[in-house]
Amino acid sequence: MREGLPPGLGDWARLPFFREDWPRIHARIEADQREILPPAAQRFAALELTQPDAARVVILGQDPYPTPGHAHGLAFSAEPGTRPLPRSLSNIYREMAEDIGACPPDADLRFWARQGVLLLNTALSVPARGAGGHGKLGWQALTRQVLARLSDRPRAFVLWGGHAQGFADAIAGADHLVLRSAHPSPLSARRGFFGSRPFSSVNNWLTSRGETPINWAGPRRT
Repeated sequence: MREGLPPGLGDWARLPFFREDWPRIHARIEADQREILPPAAQRFAALELTQPDAARVVILGQDPYPTPGHAHGLAFSAEPGTRPLPRSLSNIYREMAEDIGACPPDADLRFWARQGVLLLNTALSVPARGAGGHGKLGWQALTRQVLARLSDRPRAFVLWGGHAQGFADAIAGADHLVLRSAHPSPLSARRGFFGSRPFSSVNNWLTSRGETPINWAGPRRT
C-alpha cells in the first residue's frame, strides 16, 4: 500500500488517482505545518465504509469541517458528541424532519454509510480553521474518478449547491437519479434546499427499483 493510504480502501485503491495524484498530494499535506483535519487515519473513511459495489446513494460535499474535533472523514457527518451541530448539518436535519418526520439523534452519519450512502467530500483534507484551504491540492481528480466508477449502474446522486453540481458531468449514463438543489449552509438553505425533500425522493426511487430504502433517521433497532 502506498504511503499514507489505509489498507481498508479495498476496490477504491484501483483508481488511477492513488497512483498518479496521491503521492504529490500526500507530500503537500505532510509539508503543511498547520493542523490538518480530519486526522490522517480518518481521511479516507467515506471510501473505506462504502465500497463501490455497496454504494447506492452518493451525497457530495465540499471539504471537511475545519473545526477541530468535528470532521471524521465523511461529508456532513461529525463526531457523535459534537454540540452544537454544524450549521449545514442542522439544516439537513431540519429538512429531514419536515420531509420524513424524524432525524438522527446526533451528528454521526456513519450508519448511513453502512447502508450504502457514500458521503464524499470533493476535498478530503482541510487546515484547521481554514475552510477551503486544500481545495486546490488536486483532490477533485479523485471525486471525478469516484463518480465515473459509480456510473456503472443506476444510483442516486445528491448534489447540493453549485460546487457539487459542477461535478455532474462526471456522472455517465441516463438511468441515475440526480437531485440538484441549493446547499444546506445557512447562506443558501432558504434558496431551494428547504422544501426539496431529498430523503423521501431517494427512498421513493430506491423502492421503485425494488431496493431497500435508506433508514435516514437512526440506526436500526431489533
